[in-house]
Amino acid sequence: MSAILPERDRAAEARAQELEARLAELSREIAGLRRRGEKEQLDVGRLIGDLEARADELRRELLDLRPAWQAVALARHPQRPKAQEIVAALIEEFTELHGDRLFRDDPALLAGVGWFDGRPVVAIAPRKGRDTRENLAFNFGMPYPEGYRKALRAMKLAEKFGYPVLSVVDTPAAYPGDAAEERGQAEAIARNILEMTRLRTPIAVVITGEGGSGGALAVAVGDAVLMLEHAIYTVIPPEGCAAILWRDAGRSREAAAALRLTASDLVALGVVDEIIPEPPGGAHLDPAAAIAAVGEVLRRHLRAAAGVPVETLLQRRYAKYRAMGYHEERA
Repeated sequence: MSAILPERDRAAEARAQELEARLAELSREIAGLRRRGEKEQLDVGRLIGDLEARADELRRELLDLRPAWQAVALARHPQRPKAQEIVAALIEEFTELHGDRLFRDDPALLAGVGWFDGRPVVAIAPRKGRDTRENLAFNFGMPYPEGYRKALRAMKLAEKFGYPVLSVVDTPAAYPGDAAEERGQAEAIARNILEMTRLRTPIAVVITGEGGSGGALAVAVGDAVLMLEHAIYTVIPPEGCAAILWRDAGRSREAAAALRLTASDLVALGVVDEIIPEPPGGAHLDPAAAIAAVGEVLRRHLRAAAGVPVETLLQRRYAKYRAMGYHEERA
């Protein structure tokens, strides 16, 4: 890695590795203090607080040194709040819908109806697991085409009754296996994108962890596209990008920076509308606060869309996506 980086970046990388080693050491110290405090009935709260404060300082410095790669690490953190947990915390009286009425129910994608901010809504969310058993059950958060068709069925229900759609996105990608392709994965994704562009009801999207490729985009077309501070949204994982471009997955940190996948990058590009701040150190350190922040911003955007005529909503949505990117015509 160091041979392909300019001198300034090599120094930053060396410092980043030093910080990672110190953070790992602090984590061991904190865990050891907790065990000793429990075993010997000692009051170690102040010592642990001091160590955690130092760890927060190191995390902030690390994020400044490698913002893209650290965002990838934080977006994938196993303790980060899962999309289905956010739905469960924010949506009251949630009733899950099952099946796409064509093939089967895909547990990798959650869809249902409930109440948010005093009004009925439809919520959709890819599901990741907390452990190996759950990850196998939810296919590691990678929906099959029937998952996307279930989501579309739920969104059409929202359109029929005038309910807003809340889409909470955290998926590495759509499932790329043979069975998914045989059942029309590409068509299911394309169909969802098409239908969401013209769905006649408000759509609010929040990317909370990984927003991976078409698997995320199939449930992420919206009037307001929001993003947690350390989430990522990208056409391909950095490891895959590095393997394709350079035949070297070890250059994934370099690829992450080039992909412009961080929330700040995407706001600057006009792909994302607003960044939702996370607790210091990341959402995994205070999931309740992170979920509350998501709810507050979603509430504000849905209230703003409540009185907008449907035709105006569709015109704005069209203009929003037409304004992304640019093209040149050369003689």
